[in-house]
Amino acid sequence: MIFIVVKFKTKPEWTERWLDLVSDFTAATRAEPMNLWFEWSRSVDDENTFVLVEAFEDGGAEHHVESDHFAKAMSDLAPALQSTPDIVSTTIEGADGWSKMGELEID
Repeated sequence: MIFIVVKFKTKPEWTERWLDLVSDFTAATRAEPMNLWFEWSRSVDDENTFVLVEAFEDGGAEHHVESDHFAKAMSDLAPALQSTPDIVSTTIEGADGWSKMGELEID
């Protein structure tokens, strides 16, 4: 599984419109056959920072970055950003999705 986390720091005038701006990109990515999840969160420390957590089956990330909707998003998102996004991208061998947290089990 390819596991990716990206932090996007928006310009203040774009912050409240960010989720609308990424809605088509989000829907298109979630529809990709090898996408496992594509989820947005907003930082509790900085209202202008959005965090994207995404995962793909092995090989799926390459298909994603080669897609037309990815290219369009990179062009559309750039004017709304303060800086180049920060990213962590890694392969997790043998994983195929979320696991339950062993340290906190709820019955």
